[in-house]
Amino acid sequence: MMKALVYNGTPTPVIEERPIPQIAKPTDAVVKMSKGSICGTDLHILKGDVPTCTKGRILGHEGVGVVESVGPAVKSFKAGDRVIISAITSCSACYYCRRGMPSHCTDGGWVLGNTVDGTQAEYVCIPHADASMHPMVAGASDADQVMLSDVLPTSLECGVLNGRVQPGSTVAIVGSGPVGLGAVITSQLYSPSKLIVIDLDANRLKQAASLGATHTVVSGPDAIQQVMDITGGLGVDTVIEAVGVPATFKLCQDVVAVGGTIANLGVHGTKVDLHLEKLWDRNITITTRLVDAVSTGMLLKLVESGRIRAGTLGTHSFKFADMVNAYSTFHAAAKNNALKVIIEF
Repeated sequence: MMKALVYNGTPTPVIEERPIPQIAKPTDAVVKMSKGSICGTDLHILKGDVPTCTKGRILGHEGVGVVESVGPAVKSFKAGDRVIISAITSCSACYYCRRGMPSHCTDGGWVLGNTVDGTQAEYVCIPHADASMHPMVAGASDADQVMLSDVLPTSLECGVLNGRVQPGSTVAIVGSGPVGLGAVITSQLYSPSKLIVIDLDANRLKQAASLGATHTVVSGPDAIQQVMDITGGLGVDTVIEAVGVPATFKLCQDVVAVGGTIANLGVHGTKVDLHLEKLWDRNITITTRLVDAVSTGMLLKLVESGRIRAGTLGTHSFKFADMVNAYSTFHAAAKNNALKVIIEF
């Protein structure tokens, strides 16, 4: 038996005893977890916002661990290998996977901690293991590599790449939670001239500046004017929405430049207004995306070389036995100055 954190249909998850998962399909791998984390999406589940995740599900889709066993069809991994678990499961063969969109894989996508049991347990079964895990590297910390499960590929793919960040361009990131700060880190791979971060939380803005933001703006009545002053009245070429509420999506529309791009990264749980009466003639592009984790291999090389360090996003660490308190800390992130919460197994 093992211990696992379980969604029980209430806002507070519980630790339960569960059977250790076994190989069910030839393409499966069972991984003994070493480190994990909590995602904002996990909080959405606890609020009841994710109907595909039902009562009794083991939560979590991030982490690193050691392969315990593999199915006979797994070729890239063996027992004893240290691995990074991708938040996205990819069969690598379906229509969407072959188009580079494994987030919509017909036998995968975001399933861990959603429609199949996830990583917030002592052991986890990973479907389609060959395409859904990456070997860990010796040249980076475990905390750095936990961020490769979700935070870094999400910020790069949904924010920076969809946002078309280019050398010399101007970028605003609305929201400096873990994924917003991931966008601060990964935007710099493309050398923007100005990197502006907008948030209500002074501590998070301080973190953004330490990670390379050239300007920080406290969200409020004069935030739009501050961005315009910074950009000489033009607005920004790329604005990355990393919150997921109507007010921040409107702010993005207010600061985007003519010809610019709004890259939506936040998870929206309610409708937002699109002000086409103001934007119809401004040549803007609006993009949406669920992370595909197709950039993880490239990001892993950058982490291994030291070009990217994201482990500092892990501000708090908890033993797995203290997971309920870890969730409480993460839920009150602003009060606790918390970004990513690292779970030690």
